Amino acid sequence: MTSIYDAIRADHDKHRELLGKIAGTSGDTAERRDAWRAFYRDIKSHSAAEEETFYSKLMSHTWGQDAARHSVHEHAEIDEILEELNGMDMASPGWLTRFKTMKHDYEHHMDEEEDEVFARAREVIGKEHNDTFGKAFLARKEKEAGLVEEKKEDHLAD
Repeated sequence: MTSIYDAIRADHDKHRELLGKIAGTSGDTAERRDAWRAFYRDIKSHSAAEEETFYSKLMSHTWGQDAARHSVHEHAEIDEILEELNGMDMASPGWLTRFKTMKHDYEHHMDEEEDEVFARAREVIGKEHNDTFGKAFLARKEKEAGLVEEKKEDHLAD
C-alpha cells in the first residue's frame, strides 16, 4: 500500500522532473509539447484529487483550515497560469517567462506542502489511515485524469 504522503510526494517528484524537462527545452518543439501535456494532465488530476481526499480532511479540523485553504488557493492561482499558458504560443518569450513564474510558484507550493502541511495532516490523519487515504487519493486521481479534457472545455466555456 501507498501512504497519502508517499503518493503525493511521488507526484511532486514527477512534477519536479517534468518542470525541469520543460525548462530545458526551447521553442515549440515536440519535446516541450509532450512534457507540457504530461505535466498539465498530471497536475490537474493531482490537484483535484488532493483537494477532495486530503485537504477536505484537514478542513474538518479548525486549526487545519487555514493551511488547507492557503494550499487550495495556491492551486487556483497555479491553475489560472496553466490555462493562460495553454492559450499562448510556446515559442514566444512570453510563454517561457510565464512558465518560469508558474514553475517557481508550484515548486514553492510543493515544498510548503511537504514541509508544513504534511506535519499538520499527520495530526489529523492517524498513521493507521495513511494507506486508506493514499488509496483514495490514487483512485480519485485516476478518475480525475479521465476528466481533464472535459474540465478544460468547461474552463474555456466560462
